[in-house]
Amino acid sequence: MRLSNMADYAVVTMSAAARHCGTARVSASDLAVETGIALPTTQKLVSILSKAGLLRSARGAGGGLRLARPAAAISLADIIEAVEGPIAMATCVDGGNHSCAMEGNCRVQPHWGMVNNAVRGALADVPLSMMAAGQP
Repeated sequence: MRLSNMADYAVVTMSAAARHCGTARVSASDLAVETGIALPTTQKLVSILSKAGLLRSARGAGGGLRLARPAAAISLADIIEAVEGPIAMATCVDGGNHSCAMEGNCRVQPHWGMVNNAVRGALADVPLSMMAAGQP
């Protein structure tokens, strides 16, 4: 499994925003410069992350972006799901998708939910504050 570029960039962007916690708000332009991610991509990510309730923006003097909640309360799972939707290791995990040719004859399908929960749980256990710190 590999994250999409957008999910990866979302983690990088949120990590940069987290490093500004407690200081003045930061702009999308500042985040783009700080991360090296193109401004249009950063602006798109800011929009997605704001709609997901992970970033808050304010207009006018003193405006800009800030985390919607403390970095320790935002997980990698939150960020990845904001960009990619629910984490699903196989198409049959969500229950509504019936596009698998193996459906009906698959002996592992009943186990994908457990695997999916383990992966999501592992991502949920990594707080943004740890990613922003820069130290493993």
